[in-house]
Amino acid sequence: MKTNPLNFDVIIIGGGLAGLSSAIHLSKSKLDVLVIEKNSYPKHKVCGEYISNEVLPYFEFLGIDVFKLGAKKINRFELSTPKNKVVKANLPLGGFGISRFCLDFELSKKATDNQAIISQDTVEDIQFLNDRFSVKTKLTTYTSTIVIGAYGKRANLDVKINRNFIKNKSPFLAVKTHLIGNFPEDLVALHNFDGGYCGLSKVENNSINVCYITDIEAFKKHRDIEDFQQKVVFKNSALKAVFKNSKSVFKTPLTISQISFETKNPIENHIIMCGDTAGMIHPLCGNGMSIAIRSAQIASLLIIQFFNGEIKDRQALEKQYLREWNTEFKSRLKTGHIVANLFSKNRIAEVLISITKLIPSILPQIIKRTHGKIMTVK
Repeated sequence: MKTNPLNFDVIIIGGGLAGLSSAIHLSKSKLDVLVIEKNSYPKHKVCGEYISNEVLPYFEFLGIDVFKLGAKKINRFELSTPKNKVVKANLPLGGFGISRFCLDFELSKKATDNQAIISQDTVEDIQFLNDRFSVKTKLTTYTSTIVIGAYGKRANLDVKINRNFIKNKSPFLAVKTHLIGNFPEDLVALHNFDGGYCGLSKVENNSINVCYITDIEAFKKHRDIEDFQQKVVFKNSALKAVFKNSKSVFKTPLTISQISFETKNPIENHIIMCGDTAGMIHPLCGNGMSIAIRSAQIASLLIIQFFNGEIKDRQALEKQYLREWNTEFKSRLKTGHIVANLFSKNRIAEVLISITKLIPSILPQIIKRTHGKIMTVK
């Protein structure tokens, strides 16, 4: 029994993929874990909802079978340009499509099954003093030895702890919806349009997840989402065909703005950052969910070693996490920046597509550079 219900070994701020995966992993090792999440489950999120198969062994370790949940197996990739040039490839590892509505909910249930506590609350401040954290929320104040930041792309907490990237405005807006219509279950498609790109793949319940990102200034020139889609997005004939021959599941699309792809520090004020909170790969590369899950595994394994005495102190823990984060993700994020920058220039994108048609092996190699290897479970 816990002697102090407000004191924990680990507090995780954010109950998305990274936060919940860490909560399950750490609680399996009998650590006292608190997840603080502002939203209730289940909830839709703006997300590409495609995950590389590299995470499957780790999900098995966590006790999650995505295919029993209805996930769609995906092994083909298709890319088109604003001028409707198309290139296709087989995915080197393959992947699957599943909604965050479904997956986050199942992860949350597994976390509570393993005795982690999930509190629907909002963190207002974090202080680190005398080798302990004090986490103030709207409802109360908790203490812990370790804090994991897994609260997503951008939050008020980033301002509070004075993170560098938050000082710069980001020009990107993302829109996500689910459609019912004809779309291959084994395909993830990425269709470019002037000023942005849109990802499509099937998820459970036969829904097509549609998520696109665009420049917010370009978007503001139009009346609303419908007007923007009609005049810009649908110039890509593949996107027009999907939308015109489908029915919307959502009453209104979900949107988020101020999406930052700038470099972030994986350690801030002794907080271990995971997932998008530590660094975000361009959605163009379609692998952000896998990175979130892998970062959770890295953090969890090191934190367990810290509590077991295998890592001698906090400084050693932070150095090792930073080292492993950079080894695993730095090259992937850099490649993502380069690829996104090239495809943001329409003329260059058209040339690149022509080259990949002539040399088909190029596209799988680019995909490999933005994806990891099959995760091992220790």
